[in-house]
Amino acid sequence: MKSLIIYESVYGNTGKIAFVLRDALLAYGDAIALKPDNLIAEDLKDYDLILAGSPTQKFSMLPSIRAFLAEIPRAGLKGKKVAAFDTRVDVAKINNRFLSLMAKLFGYAAPDIASALRKKGGELLLPAEGFLVEDTEGPLTEGEEERARAWAGSLAQKAGGKT
Repeated sequence: MKSLIIYESVYGNTGKIAFVLRDALLAYGDAIALKPDNLIAEDLKDYDLILAGSPTQKFSMLPSIRAFLAEIPRAGLKGKKVAAFDTRVDVAKINNRFLSLMAKLFGYAAPDIASALRKKGGELLLPAEGFLVEDTEGPLTEGEEERARAWAGSLAQKAGGKT
C-alpha cells in the first residue's frame, strides 16, 4: 500500500502528527508526508491511501490546503481511500464560553477537509480526527502522538494494508 500525507503546519504540531502518521503507515508499505506546495493534483494517482491535515486556525483549514484541495479534479480521488485530520486547541480545557461557542458554530479544519476529499471522489475510511495541542503554538497534548499512531493503524487496516 502506498500512503501520502498532505499537511501544512504553522508551529510544527501538525507536522509532528503528519510524520507520526507516516512512520506508522510505513509498517504497511510506502508512506510519505509532503506539504501541498511540493505536490500537484496529478501526483495523487500514485497513492492508495491519502490523508490531508491542517492546523485549525480561525476555525478553518489553512489557505494552502484549501487551494490544493480545490485543484483536485472533480473525480480526482475516485477509487482512493482518504482521511482527514487537524490539530486544535481543546476549547473545553480553556473554559472560554465565547471560544466554545465559536468552535460549535464554525467547527474545525478536519471535517471540512474530509468533506472536500469526499467531494473529489475519495472514500472516507474514518471520521475526521482532531489532535489536541496545549496552546495556540503547542506543544501537542500528552498522548496525542500515540493516538495518531493508533489512528494510522486503524486507517491502514480499513484500507486493506498488510504488515
